[in-house]
Amino acid sequence: MIRSTMLATAAGLLLWGGAVPPAHAQDLWQYIDLNSDAFTKADMTRADVEAVIKAAAAKGEPADFNGKQLNKLDLSGLDLSGANLLAARINGTNLKGANLKGAKLDQAWGVEADLSGADLEGASIVSAQLLRAKLDGANLSNARLASDLTQASLVGANLDGVNMAGGVPARESRRHPFVLRSAKLDKASIKKAGLIGAVLEFASLKDADLSGSILAGAALGGADLNGANVTAADLNGADLASAHIETLVGRDAIVNLDKARNLDEAYAK
Repeated sequence: MIRSTMLATAAGLLLWGGAVPPAHAQDLWQYIDLNSDAFTKADMTRADVEAVIKAAAAKGEPADFNGKQLNKLDLSGLDLSGANLLAARINGTNLKGANLKGAKLDQAWGVEADLSGADLEGASIVSAQLLRAKLDGANLSNARLASDLTQASLVGANLDGVNMAGGVPARESRRHPFVLRSAKLDKASIKKAGLIGAVLEFASLKDADLSGSILAGAALGGADLNGANVTAADLNGADLASAHIETLVGRDAIVNLDKARNLDEAYAK
């Protein structure tokens, strides 16, 4: 009973913040068993999911999977556009090539989920746990993306305009942590994106296009930005300690580079 209470408390705290909270709250991970039924089992089959989608479409409504356990299912290629996946469990789920345009994935758990090539344009992905998820080639343009994607792979993904609304950073990007620590974003398109305060420590951004993006206050310590296009990117207050910036593209056109922190500690040559 005590363990269950602690597990619920830990999960609640993690979901609320979108990333593992600092200090003592981080220790709550020890109470979360990622091998438990809640993180490995499904309470629906692919056929069940398809039936819900079909019934919802007949009513002209989005499919509702609020809080459902869809762990490790093969849902590749399904049309889940606009679907409600609030607090759903999609850990290890195969969603390759799925249509999740405009879907709601807030507070979802998607540890090691495979969303390669999925269409997540305009999706809401706030306070979700997508650690080690695969989003290679995925379309996340104009999505609300303020979640934990630690060690996720987003090679060649489209993140243009994420966390922006009407040309200014959306509230979600200010209120919730956006963690991409040790993530792979090589050759990703991240143009005019709102990355205020994003945690990109040790992330690989080789040959990524960050032109016009706002990285004010971002943590880029140890990140590899070689070959990245940073034309008109705003680095006001960004931490560049030990970042690799030897071969930046558009370095002379960076906004507020002089206001970046620890620039003298970056690998520039």
